[in-house]
Amino acid sequence: MKIALAQFSVARGQPDLNISKIIKYIESAKAQRVEVLFLPEMCTTGFDWAKNKSLLDEAGESVEIIRRQAATSGVSVCGSFLEKTETGNAANTLYYFNSDGKKLAKYRKVHLFTLFHEEAHVEAGNAIIVADTELGETGFSICYDLRFPELFRKCALAGAEVQVLAAAFPHPRLDHWQTLVRARAIENQCFFIATNQCGYEGHGVDIGKTHYFGHSMVVDPWGEIVIEADESEGLFTAELDFTKVGKIRNELTALKDRRSDLY
Repeated sequence: MKIALAQFSVARGQPDLNISKIIKYIESAKAQRVEVLFLPEMCTTGFDWAKNKSLLDEAGESVEIIRRQAATSGVSVCGSFLEKTETGNAANTLYYFNSDGKKLAKYRKVHLFTLFHEEAHVEAGNAIIVADTELGETGFSICYDLRFPELFRKCALAGAEVQVLAAAFPHPRLDHWQTLVRARAIENQCFFIATNQCGYEGHGVDIGKTHYFGHSMVVDPWGEIVIEADESEGLFTAELDFTKVGKIRNELTALKDRRSDLY
């Protein structure tokens, strides 16, 4: 299967501009016969929470535009978006739309990034999601979730052979990103597809800028890097053979050898 990761700089608080860019990536993916396109975290708005509050009422329409574009192009699309919850709060929510525009998965970010006070602006999710997609059984996660191995193990035990992460990881934590993405793939013997933002996001004079480092990655179940982007914008493609998961799990039975009587 051919997949693609769209790594780009998200324009802060400018959904129209970001949606236009995403549509171009979808069209490019279609031209390259990509079956599934992955987008980074909060890909239509970025993280201006004051501005995002004013965008909540139109957040659903932004997601709907992406869903319709997936159906029109025949390319499945997965990414994280601003969403208005049932209680009127903001949520950081990942959607997976298949090539018919059908929603196959919806996952709200479980672990909120307290270092940037995300919990003050976002309603946390309370469910771990594994869904049947074109990739096979797929688990979903967003950015900070990467630091919590329990989430990924629970997905693996629920049948996930592929793990998807939409992220906005910044410098100076590139080493953490590279190490943790590979570790999550190795310990759960799964493919790990991690799409990151790149570029800068300004937060005002007092706070300065966040520099997202890109380096979107696909890692196979043996921990080998299939592709790793640099820090530039672009569409990065990979051909994946998902039968590799079963082969590796049969050769090295780490998941079966767990001591579930102890932990």
